[in-house]
Amino acid sequence: MGWNKFLMEETEYDKNLNIRTTGRDDTMANRFNYPYEPTPYRVLERLANSGYITKKNTLIDYGSGKGRVDFFLSYHTRCRSVGIEYDRRIFETAISNKAGAVSGRRCEFINQSAESQPVPPEADRFYFFNPFSVEVLEAVLVRIWESFETSPRELLLFFYYPSDEYISFLEKRDELVILDEINCRDIFLEEDKREKILVYVIKTE
Repeated sequence: MGWNKFLMEETEYDKNLNIRTTGRDDTMANRFNYPYEPTPYRVLERLANSGYITKKNTLIDYGSGKGRVDFFLSYHTRCRSVGIEYDRRIFETAISNKAGAVSGRRCEFINQSAESQPVPPEADRFYFFNPFSVEVLEAVLVRIWESFETSPRELLLFFYYPSDEYISFLEKRDELVILDEINCRDIFLEEDKREKILVYVIKTE
């Protein structure tokens, strides 16, 4: 897909959802919390069509930024979505988007560091687009595992555009099992092996 067409599609998707989520923001980025960059809509389409998320699910979007993942998936799958964002300024943009978004009533946003946020028992889907360092990811997985032990259920974790560091870390986690790889390489003009969504499931035994 050409760059100009890509930008036009991104803007059109935002318009249809009545939100504004385009543009990268690294104002508050540091070694633990990475810049805000929205997941391309065509990638979200592929995830929405995978069947892994339905109206029965509650999704937690870590590093939710301006809320694109939450608004899109809650609209197309009817799931409930909770966005966790540590940057107060970007969080306020998500809240502003929620006021007019077509799926705003199905979305909630929390201004909190991911590692400090407990995982509610109804949450069973988790989305990551390299939002933070492996150190923070490890702490988040502890939170997810604690919730699982308290309330056993099927938990799926989605990792879009995973870094080598993330993949290496995830492969060493005994409680995680790779379930699927959603290929997204064909969406873009240039070949990029990282264009995929890795789907992991928490072991139930």
